[in-house]
Order: sequence, then C-alpha cells, then structure tokens
Amino acid sequence: MSKAPVTTAKPILPALAVDAACSGNPGVMEFRGVIADTGTEVFHRGPFQQGTNNIGEFLALVLGLAYIKKYNLPWVIYSDSVTALAWLREKRCKTKIEWNAQNQDLFLMVRKAEMWLHDNTWTTPIYKWNTKAWGEIPADFGRK
Repeated sequence: MSKAPVTTAKPILPALAVDAACSGNPGVMEFRGVIADTGTEVFHRGPFQQGTNNIGEFLALVLGLAYIKKYNLPWVIYSDSVTALAWLREKRCKTKIEWNAQNQDLFLMVRKAEMWLHDNTWTTPIYKWNTKAWGEIPADFGRK
C-alpha cells in the first residue's frame, strides 16, 4: 500500500468515511464508519477506556477494510488521520500507551486488527480526507 493521496476535487463516491473520538489522552475512545454521502453509520465501536484517538482511527480503518471486503463493495475509504494511515501501511499500531487491565479489551482488538492486516489482502483505495477543502469528515463525532 502506498501513501494515501489527498484529492483536491470533491470526494470520490461511494465511500466509507472513518473517524474516532477520544476524551483525554489516553481517555475514553470510540470510533465509527459511515457512508460518506448519506452519513449512515455502518459500524460503531466503544467506548473503550484508556484509548487514544490514533488507536481509534487505526481500528476504524481496519474495520472499514474488513467491512468493504466482506460485502465486496466497490467503495473507497477516507480517513483524516495521517498517523493511522501510516500505521495501516506498516500493518502495525505503533502506539506508545501502556496496556493495562483497563484497556485490555482495546489491546485485544488492536492485536486482532493487526492479525487481520497480515492475513488479508485488499484493493480498496484509501484516501486522506481533505478537511481544509471539504470540511469535517462525515464520520466526525462533532466534539471539537
């Protein structure tokens, strides 16, 4: 997978937009995927304790890839996270947070996501959402 390009025209549709939200760092985190042009939520996970926004963005990308592959959808994926896109290219969540009893469920989900990336292939194009040109990504939680 190469570096995710930024498009400056309007978004490519149909698309799945993914995003995460976290209160604190680490803190309570959740993530989701929505159909970009309708805002219809297709998955939502969390809240998780002791997570980070980057972990949520990474998990949202992986779950988005799995969702598109499972249903054989001819869609693209958009994320606004440069860090999560880099982690996806490396097939590894490179967080520095300490794993503990409070975030054990999240830790297991990250390991499962990494295993999925190593065990699967995909052709889904993944793009960086152009927030400056298009506004907030459709999956945004609106808590800024």
